[in-house]
Amino acid sequence: MVRLPTAALLALALTLTACLASSGGEKGGLVRVRADADAVGSAHAGERHALLIGIPRFSDEAWTPLRYAGKDAEDLARALRDPSRGGFASVTVLTRPEETTRAALLDALRALQARVRRPQDVVVVYVSSHGTLARDVRGELQRYLVTSDTSFRDVAGTSLDMPTLEASLEQLRSLRRVLVLATCHSGTGKSLLPPEVRAELERTKGPTPAPTRPLEESSRASIILSASDWGEAAREDDALGNDIYTHFLVQALDGRGDRNGDGAVSATEAHDFARRLTYAYTQGRQRPSARILEVGADPALLSGRLSRAGRPELFSYGGRLEGFTLKVDGEDVGQLPGGVAVPPGRRKLELTKGGQVLWADTLELVAGERRDLEALAQRPSGAGARPRAVSLAAGGFSFLDTASRQQVLPASALLGTMLYLPQALLDERLDLWVDVAAGMGQGQVTSPVGKQVQMRHRALVAGASVGKSWWLGPVGLSTGPHVAALWLQRSFQLELVQGDSYATLWPGWMAGVTWRATPRFTVTARSQFLWAYVPVDGRTRMVGFGIATLGGGYRF
Repeated sequence: MVRLPTAALLALALTLTACLASSGGEKGGLVRVRADADAVGSAHAGERHALLIGIPRFSDEAWTPLRYAGKDAEDLARALRDPSRGGFASVTVLTRPEETTRAALLDALRALQARVRRPQDVVVVYVSSHGTLARDVRGELQRYLVTSDTSFRDVAGTSLDMPTLEASLEQLRSLRRVLVLATCHSGTGKSLLPPEVRAELERTKGPTPAPTRPLEESSRASIILSASDWGEAAREDDALGNDIYTHFLVQALDGRGDRNGDGAVSATEAHDFARRLTYAYTQGRQRPSARILEVGADPALLSGRLSRAGRPELFSYGGRLEGFTLKVDGEDVGQLPGGVAVPPGRRKLELTKGGQVLWADTLELVAGERRDLEALAQRPSGAGARPRAVSLAAGGFSFLDTASRQQVLPASALLGTMLYLPQALLDERLDLWVDVAAGMGQGQVTSPVGKQVQMRHRALVAGASVGKSWWLGPVGLSTGPHVAALWLQRSFQLELVQGDSYATLWPGWMAGVTWRATPRFTVTARSQFLWAYVPVDGRTRMVGFGIATLGGGYRF
């Protein structure tokens, strides 16, 4: 479910499972992330820092050496240091045995805390090593990262457990954190399991099984990205000279992962690029997956700089839609989890599985916005699923003819609010606008005997419009019939006439122009022309009345 909390907290975990089996060269693993929405437009601010750890050798010979753990860290470091790609302010690579003990890694995390100074800084922590499972001191099954000095007979006491690693990351000032774990815990390849844990899992699921669900699913992470599905092993490849997923992740950072064309590659874009190519390269034997419990716009940019508004993005990393196919305008664009970028405009969306349609709707998508399919699918189809908008506006109202302004009411200021409900009427063909505004002021009017009289007035206008909207990119034109109710109270500085008040209902026409400044915020200029019967020159006649406003709105 997508939430937009006020704090912009991002912790991402990508599991690049780099399991190396001594005979088969296989790897498996899992990744984790915490994400929160911050304005995409400010995502380029701040510095980027990385701590990359590759552990190819271990003091305890029970852990088999790893061929590409160090190389994967070095290859990623080159991409992150490159000014034309990552442009990171600092990249620290640790691969030697004395640099990769448990104590040394905790020291490196503390040093990283000193370098990261601002909430908008982006931080990447990458660990490529063996992974394992063991019971902690409370008897709970826990995930551990094997350091160069980890003892196979005392995993819980000598390795780096995930809660400790997460706690170190939580202490960073940065709110844009990416944790990449090239590890696994399936019991094969780049992981070994203590005998008692292996026996427990075998009793549950057969030989060398994976747990029935990710251990991190109930943790504090908001996003879990995985290089392979549960029970699978990710593979190293001698032709690529890397673990397959890591190889394509590095490729994504040269700009190929920028699916929405905004000039930057975010963490989720990089993962989705690597996920698709890994699946194709392994002919479906390795199926990278992802789970996101909470994410808005992804402000963790790993490469490039935002230079323009990107194409609209549709995404889902939640378990509820796993395995569903997304169709856009009747065309299959991919299977979930994952994300896609589509051209802006009015698009028909469908989520299908096994020939059944779970959800379908037609949405207006604008450049720069990012829509969570799981949140959309939980809302009803039709007008209620389309972004509505509420606006605050200021402007003025006045009679259009000089005589009415002189004798009835001078031009006055107005402040009001408006609710916009797209495609709410006539089988979703017409839009509905509802507005309320109030104004007050003072001025002079001409009495029937030609004398200038000081007057104070208060006015309340409530109206509704029904019409159509046409969009050309972020700019929309709207028009349609309008009806307004006016309550007016006037008071005069005369002894014999204290004042008057009346209410009336006027028909008219509305026209407006809306600019979607961001996916959430709009600017609208709107005018209303009404026909009114008022007493002028001693007789009642029909005159024109106009209202013009300019305001800002929020889409929800």
